[in-house]
Amino acid sequence: AGHGGSDAGASSGNVLEKDLNLMISRYMYEQFRNRGIPVTLIRDTDETISPSERTRRILAAYGNNPNVIVISNHINAASNQGAEGAEVIYALRNNDTLAKNILQSLENAGQKVRTYYQRRLPSNTSKDYYFIHRDTGSTEPVIVEYGFIDNPEDLSRIQNNYESYVDAVVDAVIKTKQGGVIAPSY
Repeated sequence: AGHGGSDAGASSGNVLEKDLNLMISRYMYEQFRNRGIPVTLIRDTDETISPSERTRRILAAYGNNPNVIVISNHINAASNQGAEGAEVIYALRNNDTLAKNILQSLENAGQKVRTYYQRRLPSNTSKDYYFIHRDTGSTEPVIVEYGFIDNPEDLSRIQNNYESYVDAVVDAVIKTKQGGVIAPSY
């Protein structure tokens, strides 16, 4: 669950990103457990966790292993009015398959989608911009931005459909790792 404690993340009125992230992550934890997939919540309360402690907990959970999927749940915010839809950001060391499948699955679940992409550190373009990508060893981390907290329609879709969106992400992870295909909906 991204953010937490003194780091509220983005907000809209009295809705805080950290709270939505925790709600989403707790539900995701249960869905992976229900499917028999080993899963660990790095943050399961409203606590402040430094980037170094967060990555330490990630690597301590299952080791520095390319078979470990790290899902960092977030809600986006934009400076331009009207931005909406999900995005998935993946690490430079990984291919785009998981990110693409998650985004397609979110679209199939009814969420508007934007794009999947990588982001480089401007001061050193050989490195990832986000610490969750840069500092998690050889794992496969993705940041899932479920939509925009500062877009009322997007926020409403997230609040009303987060369980469907989480189920879509969980299904995409399982199908990707089992070699399945996420078919686009038409």
